[in-house]
Order: sequence, then C-alpha cells, then structure tokens
Amino acid sequence: MTVSTETLRLLESQAIELPSWAFGNSGTRFKVFSTPGTPRTPEEKIADAAQVNKFTALSPSVAIHIPWDKVDDYAALGRYAEDLGVTLGTVNSNTFQDDAYKFGSLTHVDPKVRQMAIDHHFECIDVMNQTGSEDLKVWLADGTNYPGQGDIRGRQDRLADSLAKIYARLGENQRLVLEYKFFEPAFYHTDVPDWGTSYAQVSALGDRAMVCLDTGHHAPGTNIEFIVAQLLRLGKLGSFDFNSRFYADDDLIVGAADPFQLFRILYEVIRGGGYGPDSTVAFMLDQCHNVEEKIPGQIRSVLNVQEMTARALSVDTVALAAAQEAGDVLGANGIMMDAFYSDVRTDLAAWRESRGLPADPMKAFAASGYQAKIAADRVGGTQAGWGA
Repeated sequence: MTVSTETLRLLESQAIELPSWAFGNSGTRFKVFSTPGTPRTPEEKIADAAQVNKFTALSPSVAIHIPWDKVDDYAALGRYAEDLGVTLGTVNSNTFQDDAYKFGSLTHVDPKVRQMAIDHHFECIDVMNQTGSEDLKVWLADGTNYPGQGDIRGRQDRLADSLAKIYARLGENQRLVLEYKFFEPAFYHTDVPDWGTSYAQVSALGDRAMVCLDTGHHAPGTNIEFIVAQLLRLGKLGSFDFNSRFYADDDLIVGAADPFQLFRILYEVIRGGGYGPDSTVAFMLDQCHNVEEKIPGQIRSVLNVQEMTARALSVDTVALAAAQEAGDVLGANGIMMDAFYSDVRTDLAAWRESRGLPADPMKAFAASGYQAKIAADRVGGTQAGWGA
C-alpha cells in the first residue's frame, strides 16, 4: 500500500509528549535496575528526551513530575529545554510517596492532610506558570484495601471538594486532567477507578477539567476504543498516556502487546475529531523501561504510534460507512482489517528522508554514539529513578 499524500500531511503535525521519568531507572516490584548513562538531573533527562525528537521529529515536548523534577529555577529549565529543541509540557503531581498519604491524599479524612495535598497541587500550578505548561495531570493512589476501611461516598465528596479548590487556582489557559486506574495500590476500591468516575468528577469542575486515559489502566478485555469514542462524544477526553499491558499496569512500549488495539484506538481518535491541528487531545507516553535502553525504547514507542496512526488514517471511511449502512458485517470488518494489515513502513521511511530525518531512527540513534557518550560522561552522582 502507498501512504497517501493527505495522510502524510496529517502526520506532519503529530506530537507525542515524552515523560521525563521514562529516562530514569525502573524495574519491578522487587528490584530497580541501574544502567550506565542514566540521567542524574532533570536537565539530563531532558537532554535524553531531546534525542528522541532529534531522530523522529515526533516528540517536541517533555512532561515533568514534581517533586522528581524539582529545580530552583523552572524558567531556566524551560530555556535549557528550548536550547535542545524541545519544550516543557504537562506537569504531573505526586501525592503517593509521602507517609502522610498512607490513607489517602485529596480524599483523606484529615483536613490537614487534604490541605497538604492541595498545597502540593498549588505548587505544581506555580511551576506551570513558570514553564508555560498548560496541563496539570492528577493521578491518585487513594483508595482502601478492605470493606469498611473507609467511607466510599465520603471519600468521593472530599475528592470533589479538593479538586474544586485546585481547579479554582488554574489560569485561564490551563487545564486539569484527571487520570484513572482501576486498582493498585488500593485493592478493595480505588477512588478514581474508571473513566466514569473521572468523568463525573471533572464534569462538576468545568470546561477546563478533562479525563486522562492511560491505555494500560483497564481490566482485561475492556474495549478501550469504546471509552475513547464516548469521551470524545462528551467532549471530555483531555489526554492519553500510551503504553502496553499484558496483565496489569505494565507500562511497556506502546503497541508491543496488542498493535491491533492501538490501531483501533487511534481510528476512534481520528473518527471522533481527537487528532489534528484543531484537536485539544494531548498524546503522551507513560512507560517504564525495565530491561531495555531508555532512549531507543521511547523512539520505538513514538514510531509505533506514528505507524498505527498512518494505518488508521488509511481506513476507507466512505466504503466503511456504506458497508455499515448496508449491514455488511464481513465487508465492514474487512475494510478495517485491510487498513490494519497495510505495511506503511517503507513509505514512512522514505517520507522521513524527504524531511531530512533518518529513514530508520532506531538504527541512526544506535550509530550516533550518544549512548556510549553518556555512559562514559555520567559517572558519579545519584541516578534518577522511581522516587527521584
């Protein structure tokens, strides 16, 4: 199949934000693995993220996590990023690594703990004001492990009150995006376990409060593309965290576990108006590279999203609509499958070269010597990782 000129034109504006924490050490519940060249500072994380954009032109911004990426001068950090050809994007809050949050943060029964969590989000908004970031992303570990441990409804009421206070602090060009996750670390109930709860909470806040959909945060068998379609229909899909799961929240390279699912999701994004220059839906990766090198892992992920977007854009929507109207079950399914099985890689490689990019970004990065250089240069100090 030949990728159409129109598809290539639409791909030109694709942007996939990278998470700073993906460049630090990560691992399993049992061990965090260290690797040579791992960043020790927020600046080194940004430098590595800039390499992904250098070879792909797909990742012009980097999300930061507070306090993991805390610095004295965020404006200077923003200028440092711009000098490397990228900008600072989403600011992610963290209310899951302090002892005070053992029984909740924004939902905690103690007003002092709730205020502590709210103040942390105020701090994140202050960071946004200095960096020009537009999105504050909130993910909560809040929940309970046992029936009766907490008042489920009361926790929802307290969450609503806390979010309202945070939302009121946002600037007019800033958004709050509320992520959901159906379990872990809370195992009986999680305070924001699904898209419906996130939607209910953000709908009560206002137009600048949206849902963040992490593709790994669903039970097995969940039809994620249906959720995408519904949130777009309701005007409340704010952002994606792209990754893959085999069993739970695995945070693997997007498209690794189920490329067809990624294709189906992107088709619904496009069909629902969530892709293109007029869309406000933000694409971001949220991954932990446990055994693979970090920069190539991110390159592979953004390329996977690009390839599946090209396939989704190639669906013959006119023929598909006709087949659907005619009740042609196999014909409609065949149109989707034909697009999914189209091999767009050769055309995309040629297109990259026409834009002054390497045809094979993975190969080009490996040949650049950057990985060996940072392994030699970054000696001493404390490597970044979970909690740092």
